[in-house]
Amino acid sequence: MKDWLRKHPEVRTIRVAAADLNGQARGKRIPARFADKVVKDGTRFPFSVLNLDIWGEDIDDSPLVFEQGDADGILKPTERGFMPMPWLEAPTALLPIWMFREDGRPYDGDPRHALRSVLERYKARGLTPVCAVELEFFLIDDSGKTLQAPLSPRSGKRRKAAETLSIRALDAFDTFFTDLYDACEAMDIPADTSTSETGLGQFEVNLMHSDDALRAADDAWLFKMLVKGLARRHGFAASFMAKPYAEYSGSGLHVHFSVLDEKGDNIFDSGGPKGTAMLRHAVAGCLSAMHDSTLIFAPHANSYDRLVPGMHAPTAISWGYENRTSAVRIPAGNPSARRIEHRVAGGDVNPYLLLATILGAALTGIEDGDEPPAPVTGNAYAIENLPQIPATWDAAIDAFEKSAVLPRILPRELIRNYVLTKRQEAHYLAELSPEEQVELYLDTV
Repeated sequence: MKDWLRKHPEVRTIRVAAADLNGQARGKRIPARFADKVVKDGTRFPFSVLNLDIWGEDIDDSPLVFEQGDADGILKPTERGFMPMPWLEAPTALLPIWMFREDGRPYDGDPRHALRSVLERYKARGLTPVCAVELEFFLIDDSGKTLQAPLSPRSGKRRKAAETLSIRALDAFDTFFTDLYDACEAMDIPADTSTSETGLGQFEVNLMHSDDALRAADDAWLFKMLVKGLARRHGFAASFMAKPYAEYSGSGLHVHFSVLDEKGDNIFDSGGPKGTAMLRHAVAGCLSAMHDSTLIFAPHANSYDRLVPGMHAPTAISWGYENRTSAVRIPAGNPSARRIEHRVAGGDVNPYLLLATILGAALTGIEDGDEPPAPVTGNAYAIENLPQIPATWDAAIDAFEKSAVLPRILPRELIRNYVLTKRQEAHYLAELSPEEQVELYLDTV
């Protein structure tokens, strides 16, 4: 880690940052000449900082604040190390960190540790998940009272319609995407294909698969931070909020995953299109946990505007082969790459909690040998009697809090902290107008 800074003497300051439960970066600005101390000893801030609401306020009834004296945790660098922050004007380095207790134990309220714990369960069984994520986001001109697509830097024109898989739409923002890919290269984020999507000024970038799910979650978290920061340098906003425009589809964050055994073989590969019993067990686990996990996939009030029938986001708890109307899809293709696509989450999620929940649910299904219901064919929105994803934020909070399956996946302390956070946000969001809610979520999520 120290070598990176020595190779970049132009860096004058560093940021140390951890992800809170909402995926917000919380941390400090430190002169680069003191970086060695941070690398060696870490830094400190209160446990409660990883449990703030979306405004960055303390949770009123959290035991972490006054009840426990607002005690400090110790934050140590992750294995990621230093990386540049290309969206800032001054040369600056970012050092991702995560939280531990004074005695060295991981802090259960840290979302990155929640994912680490799930991965240790896989490792104990000789299994390794391989993950990739697809991130959708909007480029937005938010300079006026009404959100709209930004002016194209090339033509100076504003496109007022969705342009699905349009090369013209990509070319219109070529300077932004060129800078974005250069920045991903500098930050070692494996950005692959980009496309224009079905929303107004909406795009998707796929990140390459990784057999290190912690790194895959890091990549997604860092990518969101990068896209939002870099867009501002280009004179517009980028937002991962689930649904900025009522009349257009929202943004998802789809997860693809397979699982390797100790020999490196894909345990979902049957040599044919249907996959193995292990694939069915993993699907069953994902479906069984889906209702109670919705608060992870749809963490904000705006998230539920996306989860409506016919708008390219699933509403029924279902699975199918090559079926994008189902919540869980089994893509076609080479059997050796047989995988599961989990399609419920919006772009506004915390990537660490998302992967922890999906992979944890799949492993629970594998451990229990569960079998899923029959796969759906045709339009899942039109099939009657399918169990449904919670349609409201309050219902999702209740389901999350009362769940019997989630304590097998996530630490109980994290579940408690997350419920307290969401109940406080729901209380105060009710006082805001729709316009004020959009303003809140546009930059934060």
